[in-house]
Amino acid sequence: MNSRVLTILLIICSFCFNKADATHIVGGEFIYNYFGDTVIPGLGLCNKYQVELSIYEDCFNGEITAIQADDPAIIGVYYDSILVDIDTGVTTLFHITVPANFSNACVSNIPKTCLYKRVFRKMFYLPPSPNGYTVAYQKCCRNNAIGNIKFPGTNGSTYYCTIPPQPLINNSAVFTNYPPQIICLNEPMYYDNSAKDIDGDSLSYEFCNAYVGGDPDHVTPIPAYPPYKSVDYIPPYSFSQPLTGYPPIRIDPVTGVITGTPNRIGRYLVTICCNEWRKGIIINTTKREFQFVVTNCSKVVVANIPQYSTDINTYIVSCTDFKVNFENTSTGGFAYHWDFGAYGNDDTSNAFQPEYTYPDTGTFTVKLTVNPSSTCPDSIRRLVKVYPKFHTNFEDTGNHCINSPIQFVDHSSATIKPVTNWLWDFGDGDTSLTQNPAHVYVHGGIYNVTLVSQNIKNCIDTTLRKVVVQAFHPFAGKDTLIVKGESVLFNASGGTQYLWTPATNLSDSNIYNPRGYYPDTGTYTYYVHVNSNFGCVGSDTIKVTVINQAEFFVPTAFSPNGDGMNDFFRPLAVGYRSLNYFRVFNRWGQVVYYSKSLDEGWNGNFNNKVCELGVYFWEVSFTDRFGKDGAAKGDVTLIR
Repeated sequence: MNSRVLTILLIICSFCFNKADATHIVGGEFIYNYFGDTVIPGLGLCNKYQVELSIYEDCFNGEITAIQADDPAIIGVYYDSILVDIDTGVTTLFHITVPANFSNACVSNIPKTCLYKRVFRKMFYLPPSPNGYTVAYQKCCRNNAIGNIKFPGTNGSTYYCTIPPQPLINNSAVFTNYPPQIICLNEPMYYDNSAKDIDGDSLSYEFCNAYVGGDPDHVTPIPAYPPYKSVDYIPPYSFSQPLTGYPPIRIDPVTGVITGTPNRIGRYLVTICCNEWRKGIIINTTKREFQFVVTNCSKVVVANIPQYSTDINTYIVSCTDFKVNFENTSTGGFAYHWDFGAYGNDDTSNAFQPEYTYPDTGTFTVKLTVNPSSTCPDSIRRLVKVYPKFHTNFEDTGNHCINSPIQFVDHSSATIKPVTNWLWDFGDGDTSLTQNPAHVYVHGGIYNVTLVSQNIKNCIDTTLRKVVVQAFHPFAGKDTLIVKGESVLFNASGGTQYLWTPATNLSDSNIYNPRGYYPDTGTYTYYVHVNSNFGCVGSDTIKVTVINQAEFFVPTAFSPNGDGMNDFFRPLAVGYRSLNYFRVFNRWGQVVYYSKSLDEGWNGNFNNKVCELGVYFWEVSFTDRFGKDGAAKGDVTLIR
């Protein structure tokens, strides 16, 4: 630890109560460069690292006194949680106005902007370390108008870089372009956030977390040691989706280009990470934090090709043909020029919505220029991916019966393989993501089964097929009661083939309607085994009870309460030719029910009104199987 670290306790209070308004800070980034080794008295051999901190200041809305208070900066160096070096007086190296890079006379209301870039530079001498170092700077507070994080007015920023451990020698990647100051609402965005690396490391890009730092009482604090706490994002925003758009805002992990069409006005905190890869390992990450301000630019001319693919900045993925029909959704245009990106002499068109046939498969960059060579042109680039042919198809096998598994088999075909994704919709509310699923239907009917499949090139196709599931319900008939010496005509249903077991007393056990003859009393239970024309198999039972002589069975009570049990009052006649009448009286002798059918019964109502509880009287007239008339009477209790 050098002497500057020991002075922290003496100067720290001078920073604890600096309450200058720092909401003018809209972003920042750290980079470093390696300048070789040197020997420092008391420290020995040290690596020389030149660290450069850039902060971006809003000079249109920010207070001049707050901007002036940014100088000097406090930059600290940590070995794990140990502060090994700090400079509380790093003065500004240079302070410049960042050009807006937006001078399009064809925008009717160019927003006013002013952005400063303030750069601090410091050389640190650091002994070789097996864990590396963290160089940090913190500032409070952010602009309170930021709409995608919680409490921006009281949460500050942490900007830092990590110097890799020895023996690894590295220089930071450096972003090549300034961050955007003006982003137009509902206009396609194309921002090149790429970087260069003098070490030749491979670079990848992603949205990443922003970190808090400082508080309103410590606007420029002594930087804290890592790890640092992420800001809290407000749903649906997140570090990976910092602002909304349609198509969504995305960053290309290979090129660093940010695309999408912002669809909501506001100020959004965005952090971009550039990862340096060496021998397949990330050795360093350069972060740039900035605030994207989306405003209504009212452009006069807007070139636009819609994006119908989920792939980044892609018009379509054509998987059925080499011929592509282009859609033009530009506004304010009177002339158009298309370059289809096929590198041929005939790969251009001046039509409004042209058609072009590509010579081969591949990914092509299409450029549309609206009003070329005029005062107010505009252009857009989209990708077109041509990978014919891809076709979704499937078959289904098995018995199409309820509660029986049906096997669905994918037969999707693709010129470019493999097929990688499947989405089945079985038409009954169930889905599957497997290639060849089996599914069971619990109800018969006609189901619209849909398969959406996708190959490695994001070709997507859909096919629909109607699948008929038989509503198979084997039925042997209702249980019956007969007199000895009579016969029963069975009447099973539900299929095309029938087998009755046992075959006792049956005329034919292989038909749906055999006749049963019963010379003796007893109870006979039969099973009918049914096969349908769909191959469905099932069974049902029926019971035949044979009594010695004709009888009337009349219940002594019933409860018409709608529960499905004992809701009707009716006699059960066995061995009788016909019912002449069945009547029910109340206690005053009034007929409350009359019928000539044994299948009907009294529901406990009279003249559409519920009868009161109590005892009612009945009488029945009948003709037996020998033609002799007879009668019977009794009473029944109505309960509820």
